[in-house]
Amino acid sequence: MRDSDPDLTQGAHDFVRPFVVTGGRTTPVIDGLRIETLVHAAPHAYSAPVQLEQREVVRLCQQPTSIAEIAAALHVPVGVAKVIVSDLAAGGYLTVREAPELSTAAIERIRDLVRAL
Repeated sequence: MRDSDPDLTQGAHDFVRPFVVTGGRTTPVIDGLRIETLVHAAPHAYSAPVQLEQREVVRLCQQPTSIAEIAAALHVPVGVAKVIVSDLAAGGYLTVREAPELSTAAIERIRDLVRAL
């Protein structure tokens, strides 16, 4: 194993990056964020002085987007996405709202689609 091995270097960055992005915090400043919580960027958010990951969240949230989708797009754990979203929402750059409850028919359809996989 060499120190310059690209696989080792990439793995180290993936491990450290979420910790750095949140400043080591694991608890969002806004309680109650769930993976299905919908997030929408405020009109003035594009001109906000924010970090790279926060700017990407603003870009993603031009349309209502769930926290799960944000985490997937950023390639970070859901907990990290919650911290980023809560920071932006606390700063007035995002609005958050709970997703509407799924009907029984919708849940059954999702179940059937998952089974078909």
